[in-house]
Amino acid sequence: MATIHVGIDDTDSPKTGCTTYVAAILVEKLRKLGVSFIDYPNLIRLNPNVPWKTRGNGALSLRFRCHNHVVDDIVEQVIDVIEKYSDMGYDGTEPGVVFLFRSTVPDEIRAFAKRTIQGISQKTEAMKLIRRFGAEAAGFKTGRGIIGGLAAIGEILENDHTYELIAYRTPENRGISRKLDVASVLEMNKETGPLTFNNVDPETGRVLITPRGPDPILYGIRGETPLAVKRAHEMVRSIEPIERWVIFRTNHGTDAHLKRSNSVADVQPFGSTIVQGTVSRQPYVVPRRHVIFSIEDENVIDCAAYAPTGDLRKMARMLVVGDLVEACGGVRPATEKHSATINLEKLKILKLAQKYVFHNPVCHRCGNRMKSMGSGKGFRCDKCGLRSMRLKKDAVEKPRNIKERTYMTSPRSQRHLTKPLCRYGQEKLGKPKRMIRNWHFP
Repeated sequence: MATIHVGIDDTDSPKTGCTTYVAAILVEKLRKLGVSFIDYPNLIRLNPNVPWKTRGNGALSLRFRCHNHVVDDIVEQVIDVIEKYSDMGYDGTEPGVVFLFRSTVPDEIRAFAKRTIQGISQKTEAMKLIRRFGAEAAGFKTGRGIIGGLAAIGEILENDHTYELIAYRTPENRGISRKLDVASVLEMNKETGPLTFNNVDPETGRVLITPRGPDPILYGIRGETPLAVKRAHEMVRSIEPIERWVIFRTNHGTDAHLKRSNSVADVQPFGSTIVQGTVSRQPYVVPRRHVIFSIEDENVIDCAAYAPTGDLRKMARMLVVGDLVEACGGVRPATEKHSATINLEKLKILKLAQKYVFHNPVCHRCGNRMKSMGSGKGFRCDKCGLRSMRLKKDAVEKPRNIKERTYMTSPRSQRHLTKPLCRYGQEKLGKPKRMIRNWHFP
């Protein structure tokens, strides 16, 4: 028997296609070739900040055992499916596939995956590892997808992970409005949470399981266990037919993309960071209602809470100079018009500074509130005529309407990798000991 890991990436475009759909097709075809899956298909979200990504920047890996005599047929079948279902007509689509013929994934490939999720990797580095460990790769056009394909193999999800059941539309319905019974989604969300999450936006009531693009996905339900997402799927009533569905194991909702920086100077563009700093510039609102402020240690960097982030933006406006915070988010590189900026996904307030309001002093002779005579000219009392150059304004501490805790973007604007607050304490380790029955259809 042979153990094979297949990694696939970059088959879609902004106009059509989805790499998870390619994997779903392959699950059916590989089953017919007699393979035995050793894990659910792994949906690995890579660095969400790379400029050439399409939508969620997801790569896929399939891990299975098979008889040695069908290995060549499997390789041929995988390449045929990628050719058929990739949007080869789009300039930016550069599919790639990697085959690793080993029972375990080498540490060097696992390290490559982590770098690709948190930063930017090069194809030359991927090809060196492919040659070193006797893997095989096929690329279409420039074959940039080989990078993501190898990363999908390398991320074995031994640490925290979640599950997503994705249901797909029939071809005739793609490109038109998705048809679900909204009431059934709301009921599903009520009955299955928090074992499922981010089904509905609590601020607007908007259903979040349906994407908005022209891809073949009808809906995706995310959760903590395969049974939870399958139960949720069975509760959702679709008004259009479902062609197929598959349960994926994934790094969704795990913060896998965030890399802690020791200082502001260590923050890297096109990456995702966690960095501490003290608010050094009072938050202000720019056009389109985005909130901008700066944090510093020995260096300074801007932070941005965009209008769609909901409560996070509201809290960002309430910061004051001196607050100690931990900023989490993707790093937009500096341009001619803007400095480097952390696009906030989360903001952890570590220590609130005291905020004061200042009042003119009270006249000690008659108790009336005095008036300023101008900068540096002291105060006078209009009631009794007392004047003083020695009195100063009274500082009164003002209560803060925010707390020392973590604030984050609303579910409707969360990235795939962002860990929602409901997942804190739900982290899990290691792949499942066994897979549930009927984890895909057909």
